[in-house]
Amino acid sequence: MTALPDPDIQAEFYSGVAPKRLFAFLIDSVLIFAIAALIVPFTAFLGLLVWPALYLTVGFVYRVATLANGSATLGMRFSGIELREQSGQRLDGGSALLHTVGYTVSMAVPVLQVISILLMLTTARGQGLSDHMLGTVMLKRRA
Repeated sequence: MTALPDPDIQAEFYSGVAPKRLFAFLIDSVLIFAIAALIVPFTAFLGLLVWPALYLTVGFVYRVATLANGSATLGMRFSGIELREQSGQRLDGGSALLHTVGYTVSMAVPVLQVISILLMLTTARGQGLSDHMLGTVMLKRRA
């Protein structure tokens, strides 16, 4: 049994979440890029030589920290959505870490990302691949 809203009875929690996820992703990508760019001068510009690793590290830390402190990244908060565990509770540090690992793996493997997007667009709760594995779901905050 789950404490999450039923998508058939309480559809307002899930309506329009997929485009909001995309918008949140874009906002978060810009923020992560800006943070990584701000870090580069403090590395004596050596960060430019390892830019992909720097960007991935900043993104990973950003996602874990923001998900653990409010169950949503800044982009998600701006978009009015948040992640919830199967129990209906907000994500804690451990679940934020696991969700970020799942997200990172799915982003690193294009086939997994395509599967994740298809799941978001076709399942009743709009869950991505890592959401399905962890039992998390993205909901509108003000529904």
